[in-house]
This record gives sequence, C-alpha cells and structure tokens, in this order.
Amino acid sequence: MRRLFSLGLLVALAAASVLAGCGGVKAADLFIVYRGGSTPHARLTLLVNEEGGVHCNGGPTLKLSDPGLVQARAIQEELHDAAASHLSLAPGPGSVLSYYVRDENGTVSFSDNSAKQPKVLRQLQLFVLQTAQQVCHLPQ
Repeated sequence: MRRLFSLGLLVALAAASVLAGCGGVKAADLFIVYRGGSTPHARLTLLVNEEGGVHCNGGPTLKLSDPGLVQARAIQEELHDAAASHLSLAPGPGSVLSYYVRDENGTVSFSDNSAKQPKVLRQLQLFVLQTAQQVCHLPQ
C-alpha cells in the first residue's frame, strides 16, 4: 500500500511539473511604461520584453519589429543611470502626458515637457507613441 501511495505521489508530481512547464520559459522584461495624461487616449501601460514581445494595456502579446526591438534595447541601456538614480522630473506648465518607467535598474518619472530631459526620455516618448499606434493599434 505504501509503495502504491508513493508511486501515485510521484506520478502526480511529474504531471504537475509537466503542466507547469507548458508555458515555456518567459523572456525577461526590458521595461514597463505607465503613461497618463489629460487627453482621451493618454492612459497606456506598455510592457516590453527582451524578445520583442509587447503587452499593451494588459492585452495579448504582440511583436515588435526587429528595428523596434533594437530601439527598445538601446532605450533600456540608456535609461540605466536615470533609473538607478530614480530620476524624477517635474512637469512644466501645460503638461499633457506623464510617464513612469520601471526597469531592472529602478524607475524614472517625467512629463512630456519636463525641463532638462535627457535625450533618452524624448526617445522613449517617441517609442511609446509609435508602438502604441503601429503595434498596439491604439488611437492617439
């Protein structure tokens, strides 16, 4: 009886590990961007992984083009110092969009018209806009 119970437990554990493995290996995330603002379609959550997978507002996985993936990786690399220091820039007068970015190094928050933005933040804004329109097919 004890051997039968052990065999049953072993089979159950093996089945559970097979089912758990069905999802495969998940690619690590490059970054997630939360965008908000005062326009009707400002609200956006954009998650980009290292294999070019994109989730828009929690939707299904979509795919970046190869140049888009190269651009996303370059942005993530250039964000390193700003994220590690948790850069936070105040919005300027008349700001329309706000951004909060998180990656493995830390966070960055800024607005579309924050003063003294590093070049990478302007690149990120363009990347988010183009990805939302061309990959996610969201209205802007």
